[in-house]
Amino acid sequence: MKAIQFEQHGEPAEVLMVQERPLPEPGKGEVRVRILASPVNPSDLLFVRGHYAGVQPIFPSPVGFEGVGIVDVLGPDVQRPAPRQRVAVINAQTGGNWADYAVVSADYLIPVPDDLPDAQVASFFINPASAILMLRHVLAIPKGEWLLQSAAGSELGRMIIRLAKHDGIRTLNIVRRREAVAELERLGADAVIVSTEGAIDEQVRGIVGPQGVKYAIDPVVGETGTQMYQALGEEGRMLVYGSLTREPIRVGADPRFILAGRRILEVFWLGYWFRKLDETARHQLVNDVVTLMRDGILVTSSHAHKFSFDEISAAVTEAESIGRQGKVLLVPKK
Repeated sequence: MKAIQFEQHGEPAEVLMVQERPLPEPGKGEVRVRILASPVNPSDLLFVRGHYAGVQPIFPSPVGFEGVGIVDVLGPDVQRPAPRQRVAVINAQTGGNWADYAVVSADYLIPVPDDLPDAQVASFFINPASAILMLRHVLAIPKGEWLLQSAAGSELGRMIIRLAKHDGIRTLNIVRRREAVAELERLGADAVIVSTEGAIDEQVRGIVGPQGVKYAIDPVVGETGTQMYQALGEEGRMLVYGSLTREPIRVGADPRFILAGRRILEVFWLGYWFRKLDETARHQLVNDVVTLMRDGILVTSSHAHKFSFDEISAAVTEAESIGRQGKVLLVPKK
């Protein structure tokens, strides 16, 4: 079979290679899945660059944390899912979905309804589950409150706008380009600010008032994260779920925001929170994703950019292009 691997950390377009590998056999509690499509997510590219704290590669390392596939072979002591069943494939321990076949723990395969298209199921888990857990569980944002978010034009950012609108939460969204404002407003954003047109915290208070916001989520950090922290009210909470700039948030940049109130800065990592859920909560999370995906709320942009394994350099470059809409999908040739 074909599989994409890398032998050292580096820029994905330079270090990722297509290799011929033996067909893997599932062990106890495992399932072999024939992959139909796998997205190129920011976490995949951080993993290749060596900046992903959650999982460390063992070289030569496979890649690809999520995708959609068909159950091919069950390993010993595995009763479900059934052979030939279509599943969302979570390959969170080592990666490996950028391949013709992947071996995954049966516990990390999610049977999906037939009416959900492959392009949506390929991105079934990471973004939708993150949106639900951050808004409804970790922050538990009440109706009517403001949520400040950066990277609002990303796929996850758009999901959060739609989910917040569905849940009665008002969103204040940060983008880098003025051209993105009208689109996000049509999507349901209550307010959009452009980070290059003034200090974020000042723009935020100009919209919500001098008290600032109570809730914020940020995958950017650096100066953006610093100004978002300064936009928090006295009882504000801010979740950091990424590090696109790889620069620090300067919590003590202004003494006013560390010597008064009770502002909380915390991190969100999906792998940690998912492991904390019991079986009932995991089942409910999956049901919520299916329902909200059917309702058009937790969906990926309909225009998918599909690439073969041999086009991996072009695929990872496209995944980080400015202004792109829709997921980049790696699709094995059959």
